[in-house]
Amino acid sequence: MTAPGVAVQGMEVGVAGECAGQRHLVARLRLVEQRVRRAVQVRREGESQPDDPFRGLYLSEEAVERILRTGPLPEGPADPTDPTDPDGLDDPDGPDGPADAAEAAAVEQAADLAELAGADLPLRRLAATFGLTPLEVELLLVALLPDTDPRFGQLYGYLNDDVTRRRASVGLALELVGAGPLHRTARAALAPGSALRAGGLLLMEETEQPFLARPLRVPDRVTAHLLGDDTAHPDLLGLIETPTGVASAQSAALGGALRAGAGLVYLREEPGGCASALAAAALADAHRHALRLDLAALLTRPAPQETLATLTREARLIGAGLIAGPVDALTPEHTRLLRRLTALPVTVLLTGRCGWDPFWSGDSPLQLNAAALTAGDRAALWTAALEEDELDPGLDASQALGPYLLTPDQIRRAARAARRQCLLDGGGPVRAGHLRAGVRAQNAAGLERLARRVEPAVGWDDLVLPSATTGQLAELALRARHRDQVLGTWRMRPGGGRGRGVMALFAGDSGTGKTMSAEVIAADLGLDLYVVDLSTVVDKYVGETEKNLERIFTEAAGVNGVLLFDEADAVFGKRSEVKDAHDRYANMESAYLLQRMESFDGIAVLTTNLRANLDEAFTRRLDGIVDFPVPQSPERRRLWDRCLGPLLPRGADLDLDFCARFELAGGSIRACAVTAAYRAAEAGRPLGTPDLVEAVRREYRKLGRLVLDQEFAPYL
Repeated sequence: MTAPGVAVQGMEVGVAGECAGQRHLVARLRLVEQRVRRAVQVRREGESQPDDPFRGLYLSEEAVERILRTGPLPEGPADPTDPTDPDGLDDPDGPDGPADAAEAAAVEQAADLAELAGADLPLRRLAATFGLTPLEVELLLVALLPDTDPRFGQLYGYLNDDVTRRRASVGLALELVGAGPLHRTARAALAPGSALRAGGLLLMEETEQPFLARPLRVPDRVTAHLLGDDTAHPDLLGLIETPTGVASAQSAALGGALRAGAGLVYLREEPGGCASALAAAALADAHRHALRLDLAALLTRPAPQETLATLTREARLIGAGLIAGPVDALTPEHTRLLRRLTALPVTVLLTGRCGWDPFWSGDSPLQLNAAALTAGDRAALWTAALEEDELDPGLDASQALGPYLLTPDQIRRAARAARRQCLLDGGGPVRAGHLRAGVRAQNAAGLERLARRVEPAVGWDDLVLPSATTGQLAELALRARHRDQVLGTWRMRPGGGRGRGVMALFAGDSGTGKTMSAEVIAADLGLDLYVVDLSTVVDKYVGETEKNLERIFTEAAGVNGVLLFDEADAVFGKRSEVKDAHDRYANMESAYLLQRMESFDGIAVLTTNLRANLDEAFTRRLDGIVDFPVPQSPERRRLWDRCLGPLLPRGADLDLDFCARFELAGGSIRACAVTAAYRAAEAGRPLGTPDLVEAVRREYRKLGRLVLDQEFAPYL
C-alpha cells in the first residue's frame, strides 16, 4: 500500500485509496503537519540568517548570543492540568489553541461516523488496545511523520538544527505537542515503562545522548500496521503460525469464558486430542485471531525475551490470542520465561500433556482437558482438505483414513502431500495410496533414531498361513480401523487412564512369519512398520531401560505406524520372586511396562519364540494372541512356490512336491531358495531340483539337524 503523502507550504495531503482508516490517519498527520509548519516559521523569524546554506552544520556567533540571551527555565508545576502552567498549552496561537482543537474535533467526529458505518480505523484501534492517552497518540504521530513523507525528514533536520538528524528528537516532539522540556506528563509518556515504549510502539535511540536530544522512531511493523499492512515481523518467521480450529461444544464453552475475561488458560491434551485446534476454535468463537507459538523453537533463539516482546506487540496489533506450547518442552531453568509469558497483556492459552505447575505463573489459569477429536471431526477435516481434489470413485474415505490419528494441521499437510504424490504418478484422481503416502510424510523422524523404519512391501496374498491364523490377523487390522468408534464414541474402555491402543502378541517358532505378518498388517492400514532394536533399549544401568522405552513410546505417540518389539520376551519377561537386587530391578522394569501399555495409544506387536516366558499380566493387556504354527506339507509347497517368485527361471523337472517333504519354516525355505538361486546363477542355467535339495541339506546342517542321505537320495 502506498503511504499517504503529507505536504507543506500550502500543498495538499494526498491519499492513496478510499480506506476510511487511512483517511483518518492522514487527517491526524495533517494536524501535525500544521504544527511543523508553524514551528519552522517561528525558527525562521527568530534567526538573523534563516537562509544560511551552512545552517545545521556549525554554531555561529549569533546563535551563541541568542542561546545566552534565552531566559532561565520556567518555574512552576509544568503540569497540563494546572491553569498556571507556563508551557503555552493554553496559548490561542499555540499547538493546542482553539483553531487546532476545532479541526481535531472535526476529524474525530468524522471518525465516529466512519466507525458507526463499520469502518476499521487502525489508529483508534491501536490507541484503545495499548491504552494510549491523546497526548501519547500525538507523540506517536510526530515520530511517524518522517516515515510517511521524506520531506519531513528535511524539516525535522532544520528544526533540530542538524541536517543529519532527520527524526524528531524528544525535545522537538515535546515542542510540537505543546509541552515544555520539564512537562511531567509528556516526559512520562516517553519513559521506558510508558504505554508507548513498553508496548513497542515507539523506540528511543542513541540513549547515550541527553534525554531531549535522543531521536524517536516508530518501528516499521507499527508503521505498516497503521497503513493497513499486517504482514508479521520477519523475526517471527518460523516461530508462529495460524492454527486450524475445530469447533465443538467444548470450544464454544471456552470461547464464552474468553469473552468474559479469562486471560490465562491451560489446556491439557488428552491422548488423541489436539489442544491447539480447541484453542483456535475458542478464540474464533471469541472473535479473535489466533497465533500459535512453538515454545521449543522460541528457546533456540539467541534472545528469547526480546522475541517474546516482539510477539506480544504482534498479537496486540492484530487483536490475537496467543496459543503457546507444548510446555513439556520447558525445563525448570525456563520457569522465568514461562512466568513472563503468562503475565503478557494478551490472552494466553498454554498447551501441554503434563499437569499444571503452580510455579509457572503468578496467577492460577483456567484449566481444561482437551478431549480427543472424534472420527466425525477428522472426517470433516479430511473432506474440507480434499474438497478441491478429484478423488478415485472407488475410494472409501472412511475405510482408507480411519486408522490415521492426525491433528487438523497434519491433515491439511497430508492432503497437500497426497496431491503432489498424485502429480508424480501423472495426475488424475487421488487414490488411497496417495493419501497413505501423504500421511506417512507427517511422521516425525524422532522414532527412526530409536527404531528401524520399514516401508511395507507385502500384502495379504504374500502370507502362507492357516485360515484361522489369517483370520486373527485380519481381526487385529479391524480393531485398528474401528478403535476410534468403539473405544472413543462408544466408550467401551472407560476410566483408569487407559489408552486406545491395539496390542497383540505373535508367538511361534523362528521363521514362521511373525515379522512378515506385522508388515502385512501395517501395509493393510497404510502405515509404516517400526522395528524396535533391543540393543538400543536394554541398558545395564538401573532405570535406563525404562527411560529408553519411555522415549520409544513417547515418540510412537506422534507417529502413525505399527511398533514391532521383536523377541519381546527379552524385555517383557515374567516377574519372579525377589532374591537379590537384580530380581528387584527386573521386576521394576516389568511393572513399568505393564503401566505404560495401559496408556499407549498406538498399534504395537510383540513377537516371541517362547510364549511361556511372558508374564501373565502382559497377556491380559493384549488385544490378541496369534499363534504361528510350523507349516504343514501343503503350506510348505505354497511357500516354496512363493519364495522362488515369478522372475527366477525354473527347470522343467523342478519338483517342489519333493522339497515340501522337508519340515522347514517359511524363513528357512526362503533362505534355501536364495541359496539355490545363487547356485543356478553361477552355473548359468535355470534352477533345478538338485540346487534346491543341496540348499536344503545346507540349511539342515545350519539348523543342527541330522542329515540322512536317504532323505535326499533321488537328487544327490
